[in-house]
Amino acid sequence: MKADWAKVAKFHGHMCPGLAIGYRAAKAALGRLGAGRSKDEEMVAIVENDSCSVDAVQALTGCTFGKGNFIFRDYGKQVFTFLRRPTKVGVRVSLRAGATRPPTGNTRLDALSEKVSRGKASEAERRLQRRMRTELILSMPEEELFEIRPVKMRLPEEARIHKSVECARCGEPTMETRTVKARGRLLCIPCREEIRKGE
Repeated sequence: MKADWAKVAKFHGHMCPGLAIGYRAAKAALGRLGAGRSKDEEMVAIVENDSCSVDAVQALTGCTFGKGNFIFRDYGKQVFTFLRRPTKVGVRVSLRAGATRPPTGNTRLDALSEKVSRGKASEAERRLQRRMRTELILSMPEEELFEIRPVKMRLPEEARIHKSVECARCGEPTMETRTVKARGRLLCIPCREEIRKGE
């Protein structure tokens, strides 16, 4: 097992096909961009799902919400865009349709997958099928797994620290740029929503 895969699995908590997809996507992007793990905001990752795969992206690339260089778009796609600030070069890595669910030619895996999809597999069979699918994704040729293309897009601004102000309703400190003015008072978004529901 590669050391970086072991670290990714430790970060996530277990090994699974989704994690393997994110791992392979991040490795492909880092290789094409000639980049290593981002210490600060040198790289930006834009992910289009909130599945296990994004943990691999964070662990390998160093892009995180806290650093402001990890952006989530809720599109439900196994698509990942990576951009390098110093070079303004980027790549979009998208999972090919059917890439992780084709008949594999491995009779045992194909039979297990069929059993799992029909809801007839035991817990032990589901675990085995998950492990075999994970190993398959880790060993597949990159070009069969992903479509990878260069992209040019405007880089998001680097993270900034904004002043906090007190919400006039709940009293909690809130980033000033995330407050809403309602009836002459500055409110946090949840308080504004609660008031709106009561109107």
